[in-house]
Amino acid sequence: MRILTAVAMFLVFLAALPAAAAVRNLNAELGAANQSLAAKQYTRAYQQYLHVAANNALAQFNLGLIEREGWGRPRNPLAACTWFGKAAVGNIPAAQQFWGDCLAQGIGQPADGKAAERWYRKAAQSGISYALCSAGALYISGQVLDKNISHGLALCTQAAQAGSSAAMLRLADYFREGRELPQDLTAARDWYLQAAQMHDPVAQYRLGIMLSQGEGGDADPKLALKWLEQAAMDGYAPAYLPVAILYSNDDPDPKTGALTPDSLAKIYMWNRMAKATTTDPAALAQITRIEQLVDAVMPEQWRPILDRRVAEHQARFATE
Repeated sequence: MRILTAVAMFLVFLAALPAAAAVRNLNAELGAANQSLAAKQYTRAYQQYLHVAANNALAQFNLGLIEREGWGRPRNPLAACTWFGKAAVGNIPAAQQFWGDCLAQGIGQPADGKAAERWYRKAAQSGISYALCSAGALYISGQVLDKNISHGLALCTQAAQAGSSAAMLRLADYFREGRELPQDLTAARDWYLQAAQMHDPVAQYRLGIMLSQGEGGDADPKLALKWLEQAAMDGYAPAYLPVAILYSNDDPDPKTGALTPDSLAKIYMWNRMAKATTTDPAALAQITRIEQLVDAVMPEQWRPILDRRVAEHQARFATE
């Protein structure tokens, strides 16, 4: 999954490359290395990127990703930041964002909020709108820049209005948590909705929880189930158990007074997936209770078919 995410990010960043880099076609020089990375031949990919890294900023960026993510080697934030710094100078938009993170966090050198903001703004100008929210967060926290919540909020809002679902999610979290900003559950719910509509599974999950609990507006269990199940279908494991619970509270079949076959099957599947992805004792106790109730009423012949669907879902979203 992380490889697929990196490839998707890589394609987005290519679209934002400066014209001169596009003419040279930096990516064309990395064909063999990219294939090795996609095949999870990490040591080979690293050496192939390293071979051309002196004159290829995209190779530098990918080396930074390998070091940061720990693909085929221990994670090395310092080495990652060194490569991101080189690639940022080479005008790779994502590297500018990540180099800003390195400067803000003080990885390998004292934290430098002003330098971090400069690189965040460069990244935003290059098409990474979320970088403005990263800059805004520096002002909101006040740790490496003078605290200025209204300015930080304005920057993050600008990123969200530019279409960054990550900025929408961050704004929603600020308003829901009420730590750096005054709590505003209505605003949180609205920003979660906007991010959820852009297919962000974390936002879908958090919106679903707010809808189910009536936070920031009226409770709406059916709409909550819609968003939570979408997050679950996208492989967001924290949504599995809430979906099973909401289906167990679904309206019964008016003819039989029992849960519909569809609801019963979904309770079984989502509960099984929750069981496979949590170690929390309270959650496991709840999963066991649901399991016992389902086992008492579900026809045994359903089990092989439903288990196969569970296995298919798990395989689709398997991580390293």
